[in-house]
Amino acid sequence: MAHHPANGIPPRLLMWQRVREYAVPPSMIEIATARRAVGDWAGACAAARIDVDFDLRAVRDRHGSDVTNHLRTDLRRLTPDLLRWHMPRILPDGRLRPGLTIALAHYRSSGGTPLQLVVRTPPVRADAGQRMSLALWQGPGDDAAAHHPHPHPDRRFRLDLHRHLWDRERSGELARRCGADATPALASSARSLVAGRPVLPGPAPGAAAHDASWAVENWAAEAELLLRAEGRPRGAFTVRLGARNRAVLELVAPDDSHAPSLRPPRETLPQQEIAALPVLPEAAARIPPDLELLRAGLVPAGRLHPLVAAALARFAAAPAAGPAPEPGDPHRVECRGEVHRIALRDGVLTAIDHDPVELRREDLLVALGGPALPCLRAIDLVHRSPEALPAVRERLCHGDITGALTVVEGLLGPGAVLRDGPLRVVLESAAARRLDHGLFRAGLVAEHPAADAGEDRNASGTGYPEVDHRPRLDRRAPAAMHRKQTSRARPRTGLHR
Repeated sequence: MAHHPANGIPPRLLMWQRVREYAVPPSMIEIATARRAVGDWAGACAAARIDVDFDLRAVRDRHGSDVTNHLRTDLRRLTPDLLRWHMPRILPDGRLRPGLTIALAHYRSSGGTPLQLVVRTPPVRADAGQRMSLALWQGPGDDAAAHHPHPHPDRRFRLDLHRHLWDRERSGELARRCGADATPALASSARSLVAGRPVLPGPAPGAAAHDASWAVENWAAEAELLLRAEGRPRGAFTVRLGARNRAVLELVAPDDSHAPSLRPPRETLPQQEIAALPVLPEAAARIPPDLELLRAGLVPAGRLHPLVAAALARFAAAPAAGPAPEPGDPHRVECRGEVHRIALRDGVLTAIDHDPVELRREDLLVALGGPALPCLRAIDLVHRSPEALPAVRERLCHGDITGALTVVEGLLGPGAVLRDGPLRVVLESAAARRLDHGLFRAGLVAEHPAADAGEDRNASGTGYPEVDHRPRLDRRAPAAMHRKQTSRARPRTGLHR
C-alpha cells in the first residue's frame, strides 16, 4: 500500500524542508560569502566543507595557461555554498547522494578528451561530515580518483549545463530555467504529450508523467541545450522517471528560428539504442524543490539561500498559520512542592535554588544508591537525552558539527561533562565516522569494508570455519554477496552451508 501522509504533504517535500533548515546553515553561507568577496575562492570552499584536489600551478604546467585562466575564472565565480545547496540528495534524511561525480565545466585541452571540473561526493561508508571534493577529470585513463566508486562524470547528474546552480553571476536565471513562469496552458499540453509516451517496462507506467515535481513544460528548451552540447542539433533523448521507467522523446522544430517542440519517436527503438541516447539531467527534469516549498508555504523566502531567494521570492505563498507556541520554560522543575529554576552558572547547568552544600550532599547520596532530587534528575535527563537531541542529530547528519556543539553548549554550557546516554553516543559515533572519511580521502581503504564479511573466522583467529556459523551481511555489503547469501537455487555456490 502506498504511503500517504496524514497532512497531505509528500515525504519528499518534508525531507527538503529539513534539508533547507540544517544542511547549509546560515553561518556557512556568511563565512563563504565573506571569503569569496575578497577573492579567496579556496577559503570559500573550505567554509562550505569542499576539499580541493588539484593545484593550479600543476594544471598550468600540464595543460597550459589558457586552460588555467578559464579554470581560475570559473573558480572565482564558483559559489560553493550554493553548489552544496543544489546538490542531489536522497530519502529519507536528505543526505548527499553518495558516490557521485558531477561535471561543472569543460575545458579544451591539448589531449583528446576535454578537461572537466567535477565535484565528487564520498561513498556511504565515508560520508561522515558530508564533505565534497573539487577535482579535475582528464578522461577515462585518469587514475587520480581510482579509489572513488564512480570516478567518471555521471550522465544523469550534471551541472555543466546548469551554471546558474553554482555560478553567482548567473544565479538569476533560476526562475527562467526551471519553468516557473510557464503558463498553465503550456504545462497542460506538455504533460498531455508525455502522458502518451512509449516507455521502457517499469512499475506504474504513466504515473510519473502526472507528478507535479516534473518540469515537463520546460523539457523542450532543456533538451535543445543538451543535444547541442552533445553535438546533435535535433534528435531523441531520454528522461529517467524511475529505476525501470524512462520516457523516450524526440526534439523537433521547423527551423532554428522556431521554438523547439517534443513528440514521441515515430518508431520503437531497441533498448541498446535507448541506453546510448542522451539523458536529460535531473536538474532539468524536475522542478527545483525550493520552488515547491515556496508554493506550498513550507519555507519562507527569508530562510532560503540569498541567491535563491532573490530569484524565486516572488513565487512564495503565504505561510500557513500554525498554532501559537505555548509559553513555558523547560528549565523550571517542581521540586519538593516548589518550582525551582535550572540555569547556566559558570558554564555548567546548575539547580540555582539549591545550596551548593546541599547539592554536594545529594550527589553523594545518589552515588551511594539513594534517590535524587527532582532538580538533579532533570539535569541528568538533559545531559543524557535533551529535548533538542533531534536537532543535534539532524545537524550531525548533515555534517554541521559546529552547529551541533553550539546547541549542546546552549543547553548544558561549555563546561559541562557529558554523561553516558543517547547524546554522548551520537557525538562519539559522529567523531568516529570522521576517521572513515579520512581513510577514504587518503586512499587507504581500497576495497569495501564488507568485502570480507562472508569469511568464516573463529574466535581463536586461525581462520578455520566454525561448524554452526553463518555470516550475516549488513546493508553495506556488495550486492553480489547479498545474492550469494540469499540464493536458494544453487546452495553450493552460496555463503551458507
